[in-house]
Amino acid sequence: MTQQREITCEIRGAAGLVILDRPSALNALSLGMVRALASALDAWEDYPQVTRVVVVSTSGKAFCAGGDIRWLHDRGKAGRHDEMLAFWAEEYALNHRIKTYPKPYVALIDGIVMGGGVGISLHGSHRIAGDRYLFAMPEVGIGFFPDVGATWALPRLDGGFGGFLALTGERIGAADALSAGLATHAVPSERMAELTDALTRPGAIDDILAGFTLQRGPGPLHGEQAMMADVFGAATLPEVIERLRRAEGKGSAFAGKLTQTIAVKSPTSVAIAFAQMRLGGGLDFAEAMRTEYRIVSRIARGHDFYEGVRAVVIDKDQAPRWRPATLEEVDQADIDAYFAPLGADELKLEG
Repeated sequence: MTQQREITCEIRGAAGLVILDRPSALNALSLGMVRALASALDAWEDYPQVTRVVVVSTSGKAFCAGGDIRWLHDRGKAGRHDEMLAFWAEEYALNHRIKTYPKPYVALIDGIVMGGGVGISLHGSHRIAGDRYLFAMPEVGIGFFPDVGATWALPRLDGGFGGFLALTGERIGAADALSAGLATHAVPSERMAELTDALTRPGAIDDILAGFTLQRGPGPLHGEQAMMADVFGAATLPEVIERLRRAEGKGSAFAGKLTQTIAVKSPTSVAIAFAQMRLGGGLDFAEAMRTEYRIVSRIARGHDFYEGVRAVVIDKDQAPRWRPATLEEVDQADIDAYFAPLGADELKLEG
């Protein structure tokens, strides 16, 4: 058994059981948590008694609300960029490990799942949504970008839904996540502990899940699908904004809300996210992770990430001063530079 204060990885019956246990931080991923999970996956791959990995949370509020952005902010402000990049390199390697893991990987998600939490759940074989499931990739609001494999996953969602999530940072619940394919099953919150116990016993995972799964109707965004497909299928970012305004002019209050939402995000981050959505559909997973490491290597030495964390997390004045301040001022050549190869510093992945 591997024991750390923030995470427990143990063998329980047929399962390698991962318990996220940092509730005071909504299970935000620390480097220790990343390393413990990676080490457990390495060990369990060779253990024949472990036939599946099951990831759960002790928090009633969150599965995992992201990476430890305050820690990353503080390292960067102190000029310790190597430590920041070491975290992201190990986190991204873990995301790739989960995506390529040879055994079923089951995440029981009942609460907030954002950022880094998406990275340790979305790429597994089974994503089980509880009643309290709440998904978002809100990075553009802190001068960052949708990472942890979002470059690969979000462009593959139908109807521009990935672009909607990436550019707005909007939160969605279980019904919309099921419709989009972000979640594979829905289970009532009150049955999650019972399901965890069932998954530790031998038996086909899909057969076990069939005894717990409930059907959910269309989510709140069901009626917005046509509008989102049109808007986020646009070929350029200015056209996205123009289509939103056009939809608003035709009476769509939701389009008006999204226009206002995007307007307050980091313009650089929104432009990066749009470029990711255009590029990611043509990349394999490893290429997507290397692309994200290229982006983060530049963001770590930029301005908007530190300003966003200051405004949202530290000072909480919700008044970030972005550079540049508007989408119109963003230079496409500057955005392209975030995606440029790193040469000898490229992300190293196994397999």
